[in-house]
Amino acid sequence: MSRILAFDYGTKRIGLAVTDPLQIIATGLDTVHPKDIMEFLKKYLSTETVSAFVFGDPKQMDGSPSDSAQHVKGFARTLKKTYPDIPQHWIDERFTSKLAHQTILQSGLKKQDRQNKERVDTISATIILQYFMEANRLT
Repeated sequence: MSRILAFDYGTKRIGLAVTDPLQIIATGLDTVHPKDIMEFLKKYLSTETVSAFVFGDPKQMDGSPSDSAQHVKGFARTLKKTYPDIPQHWIDERFTSKLAHQTILQSGLKKQDRQNKERVDTISATIILQYFMEANRLT
């Protein structure tokens, strides 16, 4: 069995989430600086089989691409060149950061822990992955 790996791409941090090998549960994996992501993926993919990459598609409220879309698309192109056999999927990421903040608030963490931006990015990636999994279960 293989995993699905999701990215919440940001210019300061990339939140990562992954499924279990049976692709039933989405779990936050890590947060990595963009300059370190390719080395991280090289190590991760040397030990785990990944059948798909899922990217959060950054959009404005009107559906047009957000300012960060070019960065995510560039990252996706790099991954496609490096890992051409791994399919790529896109999920609308509007509201994922807000949902991540709500999830953290409801978790009962202390204020200092709730303000950890890396945690928000990892939870956002998990939400993106959950959306993808739900959409594919319905079809």
